[in-house]
Amino acid sequence: MPASSRAGETLQDALVKTYQNNPQLNAERARQRGTDENVPQALSGYRPQIVASLGAGLQAVRNLLPDNTIQTATLRPWTIGFTVTQTLFNGYKTANSVRVAEFQVKSGREALRNVEQGVLLDSVTAYMNVVANIALYEAQRTNVQVLREIQATTKKRLDAGDVTPTDTAQAESRVSRGLADLNAAQVALAISREVYHQVIGEAAGQLTPASPVDRLSPTTQMAAVDAANHEHPAVLGAGYDVDVAQTSIKLAESNLLPTVSVQAGASRSVQTDSSLTTAAQDQASVLGQMSVPIYDGGMAASQTRQAKEVYSQSRLVLDQVRNQSRTAVISAWVANEGTKVALTAAESEVHAAELALQGVRKEAQGGQRTTIDVLNAQQDLTNARTRQITAQRDRVIASYTLLSAIGRLDVHTLNLNTPDYSADVHYHQVRDAWHGLRTPSGQ
Repeated sequence: MPASSRAGETLQDALVKTYQNNPQLNAERARQRGTDENVPQALSGYRPQIVASLGAGLQAVRNLLPDNTIQTATLRPWTIGFTVTQTLFNGYKTANSVRVAEFQVKSGREALRNVEQGVLLDSVTAYMNVVANIALYEAQRTNVQVLREIQATTKKRLDAGDVTPTDTAQAESRVSRGLADLNAAQVALAISREVYHQVIGEAAGQLTPASPVDRLSPTTQMAAVDAANHEHPAVLGAGYDVDVAQTSIKLAESNLLPTVSVQAGASRSVQTDSSLTTAAQDQASVLGQMSVPIYDGGMAASQTRQAKEVYSQSRLVLDQVRNQSRTAVISAWVANEGTKVALTAAESEVHAAELALQGVRKEAQGGQRTTIDVLNAQQDLTNARTRQITAQRDRVIASYTLLSAIGRLDVHTLNLNTPDYSADVHYHQVRDAWHGLRTPSGQ
């Protein structure tokens, strides 16, 4: 058994496992690595294109000579050659394609960060749900034990003539309700454990309680909103999408500009017809070519107008994402503050309910309270403990939710003990690759 399982797994341990093993997060990393390849594909426009050709075959020839005789032959001609084409100018299409690809990479990195935040928050939620449901199950189990003790005491008092059958029926009814609540808590715990396994990748062992992370968030609401506006990956990604759309306008306009290229080639053709004066022919050439678009049916103009509309859309989406980010931060801030009040109130309620139960039990022993009063006091205490456990769970989740809304729910901010997955590493491994079919990971 791992040491962490023996000592009790912490929330930090669970987040490390999620960061390393979560399939959704790993799939998003693979998507980003695919996006990185857009850059070398765009850079290929700066490089020459080399094509080799080889042609060979059989050729049947039948010649009718002036003296009406027929001459036939089977020829085996073949040709070999290669061509090198280098684009010198293509209306800045290659340069703009590279810029678009680089902005797509940056946008993809922010999308990866956003998914990472969502997955880590799911991990926090799954962890705290298991912790809370274990505590809720124990609270209901304790409640059933206490109710059975009250039921046994009531039966003894019934035999002694101190209470009526109504009291025993009330106690029996509360035991049945307690067993139903215990079963519901057991079902909820089993479900939360399965969700934990799905998100984190391992079955939940002995989990230790977690604490809020308010220290990692700004101290004021306005500071949190401002931080999200400059740090949240959704906002930054939408900003890069605007850059992509703006550069795409220039990319579309490049179709209206001339293209200049140079082409060099060499070839050898061999004939096997002995009647020819030339048995082989070698050729070499260097050609310059310029093409100027005159009219393409309106395709380039339409693509340019379309790119401008997409640019307008992306700017509106950026404004929308900023507004959504602001709303999310304020909502998370208010919810986080609310959980502080709820937890304090729940703790006070539990303390008061414990004192009330003790007092009712003493008064019942003196004949001043009935069995139903004791049962109600016990139910009040169980309900208060349930609300306290729920408030403790909500308190931790709300603090992480606020951190996610700001854009800081990441490995560095949480100081997780795991190597950081740097998307920049793969980008530089493939950016200037001229050849090779294997990925940097060896696939």
